[in-house]
Amino acid sequence: MKTLFAIAIATLVLTGCNTVAGFGKDVQKVGQVVEGAGKK
Repeated sequence: MKTLFAIAIATLVLTGCNTVAGFGKDVQKVGQVVEGAGKK
């Protein structure tokens, strides 16, 4: 279930980025969400 949630978040975030710099920031945010979910 957590994996499905992470994929959904990643899809939404990645569709919103327009530049390579934005892509990097978006990937970092997704990583933080996944890490936070893993700690719970």
